[in-house]
Amino acid sequence: MSTEQSITIVIAGTQYPLKAATPEIERMMRIAAETVNTKLAAYDAKYPSKSTADKLAFVALNETVSRLVCQKKYDEAEFEAKKLLEEVETYLNNI
Repeated sequence: MSTEQSITIVIAGTQYPLKAATPEIERMMRIAAETVNTKLAAYDAKYPSKSTADKLAFVALNETVSRLVCQKKYDEAEFEAKKLLEEVETYLNNI
């Protein structure tokens, strides 16, 4: 028995029928669509003469840069955590 949920997401006025594997994924998809639509509205106000495709490209670029920044920060934090764990283990082994 599949737990997939059929949902409809609206982005830039277009409906997209999708499947969400879990309720959490559905929630994240709805938040993501809302975020895209909010950013698109901001670009609509700032660049009214640009096409929807151009503005969606701006949204995609902005969101991807944000994700990459977060990934870099996560990687740095993970590296620091591993380094600290090694230091603690070394300290504990030497007492």
